[in-house]
Amino acid sequence: MVREAGGPGTAALHLVDGVALLRPDEQVFTAMLDGWRAQQLARNLAFTTIEKRLATVRALTGHADAFPWAWRSQMLDEWLGDLRSVRGLRRSTIRNYSSTVAAFCDYLTDPAYQWVEQCERRFGSHPVQVVHEWNTARHAQEAEGDPARRAFTLDELQELFDYADEQVARARAAGRKGWLSLFRDATLLKTAYGYGLRRTETAMLDVVDFGANPRAREFGDVGLCRVRFGKAKKGSSPKPRTVLTVWPWTVEIVQQWTQEIRPLMAEAGSPALWPSERGERLTVNAINRRLTEYRRALGFGPGLDFHSLRRSYVTHLIEDGWDPLFVQQQVGHEHASTTSIYTCVSSDFRTRTLRQALDATMLAAVRPERTAG
Repeated sequence: MVREAGGPGTAALHLVDGVALLRPDEQVFTAMLDGWRAQQLARNLAFTTIEKRLATVRALTGHADAFPWAWRSQMLDEWLGDLRSVRGLRRSTIRNYSSTVAAFCDYLTDPAYQWVEQCERRFGSHPVQVVHEWNTARHAQEAEGDPARRAFTLDELQELFDYADEQVARARAAGRKGWLSLFRDATLLKTAYGYGLRRTETAMLDVVDFGANPRAREFGDVGLCRVRFGKAKKGSSPKPRTVLTVWPWTVEIVQQWTQEIRPLMAEAGSPALWPSERGERLTVNAINRRLTEYRRALGFGPGLDFHSLRRSYVTHLIEDGWDPLFVQQQVGHEHASTTSIYTCVSSDFRTRTLRQALDATMLAAVRPERTAG
């Protein structure tokens, strides 16, 4: 029940004072979620972020079998402990859940929204903050990714791409219709590596997102890739960027796909660079499934995921001597420290670098003696 006019608090906006509710617990909780959703929309948070946060609050409510005005810290501890010990969620995920619950409790206990008074009057209890320093994992380091995640080596990349091409050749030789989809997926994986793209960035590419680079005319109309759905900051829209083509082979695979193979698909009229068999844009889940299938067939460990293609792009450019600032701008990192986290230089590269440094030191030490002689 919504009030047309009333006090300034969210509670007053979503509940009519003095009116008996048929299911007060459920209706007040729903009103709380509606109010928090409105607050987050006002902060310009992404819809997906808001829905995930609301789902987290509902999950805690279900596990605790209690509404927010009856929550206690022990209930949060038991829920997070269950998520970690039974479901095996990552530390970073657990921390995100804690942060979400803390934000929701901050909202409920803020006097401006009047939920404390509303709950005290209706239930004889009121929300409190259940997330504290003593039951929340401290964010101890900048990068908390799974240490098993890494970049592909050049040999592993070659194996992956060769295997993907083999699936196309076998299906085509057998006269199977699925060879077009296999060709699409093989080209998609190579393109993701060739431009250092994330999964969503890859999935959201359109045919028109490639263009000429006036400073590199040898790449023709595939001199750059416009990424329109780059990773967004919290509360912001997707961050676009332009990635310049650096390897000639990427031009060949993109042109072959767009000019020769893609037009053969039944739904080639779609603007998506990677249309599905039904004409829709290929989903991130479908992309993940394909890479997982190939990775398992090749016997690669789970540490090599789709994001490993992006890690490989950064690593291989750095190993080839490209300027770190250029690499940082190519992948859309705001800070150089973020790019450095992605860099997984090989032992061969480190050995060469050490050898060059030692040779330079020895040369500098010998030169004065030669000059004196």
